Amino acid sequence: MARYTSLWPPVVPMGTAAPPVSPTAMMAAIVVVVAALYLGRDILIPLALAILLSFMLAPVVIRLRRLGLGRIPAVLAVVMLLFVALLGLGAIVGSQVVHLADNLPTYEWNLRSKIRDLRIAIPSGGVVERTSEMLRDLGQELEEATAPAESEAKPGAEAEAPKPVPVQVQEPQAPPLQTLRELGGPLVAPIATAGLVVVFVIFMLLQREDLRDRVIRLLGAKDVARATEAMDDAAKRISRYLLMQLVINILYGIPVGVGLYFIGVPNPVLWGLLATVLRFIPYVGPVIAALFPIALSFAVAPGWTLPLLTIALFVTLELFSNNVLEPWLYGSSTGLSPVAVLVAAVFWTALWGPVGLLLSTPLTVCLVVLGRHVPQLGFFHVLLGDEPALAPELKFYQRLLARDPEEATEVAEEYLEGEPLDKLYDAVIMPALGLAEQDRLRGSLDRETVQEIAQDTIGVVEELAEDEEQASDEAAVSDAGTVLCIGARNALDEAAAAMLAHLLQRGGLDASTVAREAIAGRNLARLEREGVALICLSHVNPAATQHAHRLTRRLRQHFGPEVRIMVGLWSAKPPAAEAREELLRAVGADLLATSLGQAVRQITEGAEPAQPEVPSAA
Repeated sequence: MARYTSLWPPVVPMGTAAPPVSPTAMMAAIVVVVAALYLGRDILIPLALAILLSFMLAPVVIRLRRLGLGRIPAVLAVVMLLFVALLGLGAIVGSQVVHLADNLPTYEWNLRSKIRDLRIAIPSGGVVERTSEMLRDLGQELEEATAPAESEAKPGAEAEAPKPVPVQVQEPQAPPLQTLRELGGPLVAPIATAGLVVVFVIFMLLQREDLRDRVIRLLGAKDVARATEAMDDAAKRISRYLLMQLVINILYGIPVGVGLYFIGVPNPVLWGLLATVLRFIPYVGPVIAALFPIALSFAVAPGWTLPLLTIALFVTLELFSNNVLEPWLYGSSTGLSPVAVLVAAVFWTALWGPVGLLLSTPLTVCLVVLGRHVPQLGFFHVLLGDEPALAPELKFYQRLLARDPEEATEVAEEYLEGEPLDKLYDAVIMPALGLAEQDRLRGSLDRETVQEIAQDTIGVVEELAEDEEQASDEAAVSDAGTVLCIGARNALDEAAAAMLAHLLQRGGLDASTVAREAIAGRNLARLEREGVALICLSHVNPAATQHAHRLTRRLRQHFGPEVRIMVGLWSAKPPAAEAREELLRAVGADLLATSLGQAVRQITEGAEPAQPEVPSAA
């Protein structure tokens, strides 16, 4: 019987297995990379910005080239178009800022009026007033404490010392070059960075194919297919993210400008453009975009209606954008989990400042893509990706190990939202029981833990049975009778028998579970034989063929040859036709099933299917 031990299916890990890497070497590599990112930020920031812009502009260049325009004219046309768009945007923003600056002095009276309203609204003796008085009293006590020390510095002095004559030092007027350097110094670094970004963008667009070939050669010349797939995946995700971000920002900025116009906040075009641009910066950008018009609304009108309407406008648009637009348009475009987006924002901001916050999502997308296609970097895909970290069967088994049947039930119910019950049992719960059986055979689980896992599994099955309406209109087996589902060897087998009984009951059959103690020793003689049409022995361990043979022989002696016996080897691979017949003779059964769905079909149809089906994994 040892020849059937190979029926046990190996546990296939999610993704491609990566060769083992020393933790020390991994930590050293991470430290070196982070240090290089920080120390080389003056060059890496313009390079990253250029790569981001090249992803945005490359589709336009490709479209122009398909229309017959040459490589250089297409690149120059796209870059010039970008410059014109930026200059136009800057002109609009500049004119709006000048108009706002001219009108600011007219809002002083409204601000003073609101301050007076706040003073009236705050009751005397309140927290604010008491705090102000306390701080004022502390300041006076500090002044009084330092005054005697100064007067007692010369106790024997008869007359006050003469007051010193103030001396004023006037520096000579700075030369024009020094003045120009002091005024223009802070602008040199941003202008230099912008110029470097422009040079990088033009170079990348002109040499796009050559750079792609070099990156493929660098990433994996021996595996061109995987390297090409990785590059295409990264380009597709980043391009879709930028496009969807632009669409969302425009759909956010236009209502901001229109809403502020009808509310009465000055310069609505400026605030709409500002909201569109600043929303490219995660987390911080929308807050900054809302603060300016909200602050201005306090100064424009003497009442409180305008500020409240402005706040309500931004809150409504944020809720609509975050809960409707972004889930609808983004979908799975980036492949990042929400926690990964937050962690990436903190990490890249700490390294590169505000520019790092702007680039955090695209850079993290590249890391996730590398982790998806490069086995050595697979931890990036696991930690930052939006795909489930555990397969449903592993997740269900982990919840059982953690003694959390409520969450295990939630895993099962979540799976049932898109799949039928028999697939849940065959693809999730039964593989989880198979993992528990493997751990039991290795000695990782004691008998008490195995019993608890089985009880929790039966509890999940019973809860699902209570929540589900039983189907009563399906046809039953022609020779109606009771089907006994027996857990053959341990508590895990009994849990599998409970699932089979539940499926049979849903099919309109009279099915019941029998404890394994009922078929042991002298207890078998007390087992009722009247009305029993079929017996199904459940084995989670597919290698237990010898045990199945002994039980089958014992049950035939008790029930007689007229009662059919099915042996279920639930965790086994479906054998071929010849091996199946040989296995049936070895266990001495009438029927053989390797999945619950297959067993239900054989019992309800009264015959074995022509070809066994493989239960699909989740």
